Amino acid sequence: MSRAKALQYYLLTRLMLAPLMLFTIVTLVFLLLRATPGDPADAILGNRAPEAAKIALREQLGLNKPLFLQYLDYLGDLLRLDLGSSLTSAGLPVWEVIKQYFPATVELAFFSMVVAVIVGVGVGMISASFPGTFLDAGGRLFGIITYSLPLFWVGMVLQLIFAVGLGWFPIGTRFPISYPPPPTITGLYTFDSLLSGNFQQFLIALHYLALPCLALGVLLSGIFERIVRVNLKKTLQADYVEAARARGIPEIKILFNHAFKNALIPVITILGLTFAALLGGAVLTEVTFSWPGLGNRLYEAISLRDYPTVQGIMVFFGAIVVVASILIDIANAYVDPRIRY
Repeated sequence: MSRAKALQYYLLTRLMLAPLMLFTIVTLVFLLLRATPGDPADAILGNRAPEAAKIALREQLGLNKPLFLQYLDYLGDLLRLDLGSSLTSAGLPVWEVIKQYFPATVELAFFSMVVAVIVGVGVGMISASFPGTFLDAGGRLFGIITYSLPLFWVGMVLQLIFAVGLGWFPIGTRFPISYPPPPTITGLYTFDSLLSGNFQQFLIALHYLALPCLALGVLLSGIFERIVRVNLKKTLQADYVEAARARGIPEIKILFNHAFKNALIPVITILGLTFAALLGGAVLTEVTFSWPGLGNRLYEAISLRDYPTVQGIMVFFGAIVVVASILIDIANAYVDPRIRY
């Protein structure tokens, strides 16, 4: 089989698996939500609400139907791209809820990933380039600490020190109330401020992003540090690298021109999966820092048993993960031809 055909077959296989993956996610979301104890009518309306109002809400949600019929109705709505209306956002369509909160999650995920990659890859390269030294030991210790610390604890400590104690960073919002936000173009305040040519608004938006992105990014950097360190060490011991050294090629050129590219292949996979997890999750980060993103909105909807909102957001997150997985596979197939066979 030629390389082109092998690549086409590999990509076609991945694309055919995508609907099955999404169907599995949709089914699990539906079943897990129905298996959660408690009555959504009580959670939304309260225990003191009239029984007639509770009955009407159950009928609106279709909870008076058999589980199988509820599932069929759910699939039918999804095929029409109808996610329903939120029960806790004044009847706002779930698509509008996603549109309103998703940009904040994307912004948080993007800048956290930038921090994670810069810090993790940098520390990993330094550690691998000086094996057996204190720099190598320091890199190992950095990876262990950042990989082990719980995010909610780090988030609370950073807030107590830098937000409450020193007052250096704000929390709980994306932009100050006293200052007009940038005009909406993408919904991402940092990008919108740059597109509108207002650098001051860009700095303000970064200031509000700094603390949650620093906490999440540094903790994620431990994953990249370990992968880069281990793979770069193996690559630097490979025969073709030794041959390059024998030809008198400077060590810095060997590191960047020969070893670094091969060591980055696993990073591509982790980069995509981690970014997908940030977009599809980010719940703990947003709840810890009261960041007004889609993850925080999902947490509120789960607490109030808002079925349409929870189902819509989870399916939306699931679709993102599926698409990201396909893009990762495509990138890996181009970078590493061995994956195609």
